[in-house]
Amino acid sequence: MTLTATVGILLFVLLIIFLLLKIPVAYSLIGASLITILVIGLPLEVGPQRLFTSLDSFSFLAIPFFILAGNLMGAGGISQKLVNFANSLVGHLPGGLAIVTVISCMFFAAISGSGAATVAAVGGVLIPHMIESGYSPGFSAAVNASAGGIGIIIPPSIPFVSYAVLTGASVTELFTGGISAGIVIGLCLIIAVVMVSKKRGYSTGRKYSGRERLKAFVEAIPALLMPLIILGGIYSGKFNATESAVVAVVYSLIVGIFVYRTLTPKKIWVVFKESAVSTAQILMLVAGATLFGWLLTNYRVATAIAEGVLSLTTSPILLLLLMNLILLLMGTFMDTVASIVIVTPIMYPIATQIGMDPVHFGIMMCANLAIGQITPPFGVNLFVAAGIGKTKLEAIIKELLPLFLAIVIAVLMITYIEPISMFLVHLMRQ
Repeated sequence: MTLTATVGILLFVLLIIFLLLKIPVAYSLIGASLITILVIGLPLEVGPQRLFTSLDSFSFLAIPFFILAGNLMGAGGISQKLVNFANSLVGHLPGGLAIVTVISCMFFAAISGSGAATVAAVGGVLIPHMIESGYSPGFSAAVNASAGGIGIIIPPSIPFVSYAVLTGASVTELFTGGISAGIVIGLCLIIAVVMVSKKRGYSTGRKYSGRERLKAFVEAIPALLMPLIILGGIYSGKFNATESAVVAVVYSLIVGIFVYRTLTPKKIWVVFKESAVSTAQILMLVAGATLFGWLLTNYRVATAIAEGVLSLTTSPILLLLLMNLILLLMGTFMDTVASIVIVTPIMYPIATQIGMDPVHFGIMMCANLAIGQITPPFGVNLFVAAGIGKTKLEAIIKELLPLFLAIVIAVLMITYIEPISMFLVHLMRQ
């Protein structure tokens, strides 16, 4: 057996064993990598060195600051203002509250950069309200969990930052393409929830007057300005993605303390602690996945897998479909960021060889892996929504099928219709 085959088999067999033993993903990745290093005769200190250097990137500083900014805005009651504004616009339509949920998640996605944070912020307001209005608890939680996945597509996006560090792709271009891709996913979800709501006869809300809509808009302006400031600063060249994350934190503090006056010293302290824990969890995943990915790349396992996949077919359509299926399966078992770090060295050469733009490929990957946030056993959004709605996981899963299909259709559109995610990027490049 060649060294490449030995490394590949050891890494994946050990990883699967550790995951089946319910060892956290980060530790499973690190454990599989360290055991493989020992078996093939490398010095054990290679492991800690690679774990440290994997995080030695200026771009990764954006992750803790975007997490902190999103948590500050959530604790500051910003989600309620966004929900009120969305409700004033579409709450009177069939399935109004379900549509409000999707749109509110799209708004909050432009603040948080995290799917779970989006579900927690928006779901905390809307899931109880939907249940009180006659929506089934399972459907209410399922809609919030599904729409929360948009949190990693519409910028700022933590997975986009990770992908950019790995491939050298432009964070600005990824953020730009993520806007239209996130909107397409949101529109597909809205169509699905309207169809389900009409079939079940879910009630609609009242129609707001022009004055009430204006009032809701004015109250939501500070929240709506945040993504404009962040993205406007990046696109104008005033600051890069990492610097924009710091600006977002400062802006969140100003809005929460002086505008909405909901951020107290006690709340701020709690937010800082929660953000530190979330940051540590994500960066442990990044470090572990990077060590795992380094072994795949250094011992040509990734190259061998890529060549094997390319030998199956030369059709770009079939190759993209195969990659989507692999990503869909991987997303059900692993965190989005960890999946990106592991899969990118394998799939990126395939994508470039068939002529796919690196930015388009990154958006396709993240959109697909967002589905993993609503598919067990990983399905982090499901657990958050179930906790908020005090609903059994089984009840949510029963309601997921039309929403799952809607997102899958959106991902296939993003994959095969390049202008959906790239037309704004192409305009930037001109």
